[in-house]
Amino acid sequence: MTGRLSGKTALITGAAQGLGEAMARMFADEGARVALTDVNGDGAQAVAESINAGRPGRAFGYAHDVTDQDQWVDVVAKAVADLGGLSILVNNAGIGGDLRWLEQDTLEHWRRMQAVNQESVMLGCKHAMPHLRASAPASIINISSVAGLAAAPGMGAYNATKAAVWMYSKTIALEEAKLGTQVRCNSIHPVFIKTAILDPFIAMSGGDEDKAHDRLMRGIPLRRIGEPNDVAYAALYLASDESKFVTGTELKIDGGMLAQ
Repeated sequence: MTGRLSGKTALITGAAQGLGEAMARMFADEGARVALTDVNGDGAQAVAESINAGRPGRAFGYAHDVTDQDQWVDVVAKAVADLGGLSILVNNAGIGGDLRWLEQDTLEHWRRMQAVNQESVMLGCKHAMPHLRASAPASIINISSVAGLAAAPGMGAYNATKAAVWMYSKTIALEEAKLGTQVRCNSIHPVFIKTAILDPFIAMSGGDEDKAHDRLMRGIPLRRIGEPNDVAYAALYLASDESKFVTGTELKIDGGMLAQ
């Protein structure tokens, strides 16, 4: 690796598996010290211990419910103490779920989706911001989705939360630019990636993963499902000073889907 994040410190939510784990490993490989959080605290700790093999003190894992404001306060404080500051925040934690048309949706489901996918991003930005400003130049990366840019039947709650993350990221970018803090904020919009978020689609295909993937890739010009590292490389660019003039933008990792 090339040390593209040498001297950087990062907090990544939802890092016990999937995109969060891939980003944490890549950031650490590129020189950053990383704090991994997840509602699955044991999983986050296990990934951190794996990262630390042969390089102790590079990663830390914490249990963290991203919908709980008090836990955000505690986790940010721990990360800043353990890492020696905070210069990168990745709001990655999120949930998908089954397809629900309007009449099938419930207020409980809607509010749960909002809390995990949308409100957690606000809480992360709010409580990490003083530390990001103190460590500037700094970067916030919010993981949205192509579903935040293009709607689909049965995905009302998910579409709404991911669209909110997209627009909120722009607002934070403009606020910090106006304040002159050198804290940038951008969003990443993946299409179908080989993570647990595809499990409902696999279940709809009778548990046949290949059948599910074949169905999902039909609308993707590159004709494949994405890998976690496809997103991690995009996050690496936005986390690094290579993107110092990039803020308030959305980076699509979609195999060309939205170019059609």
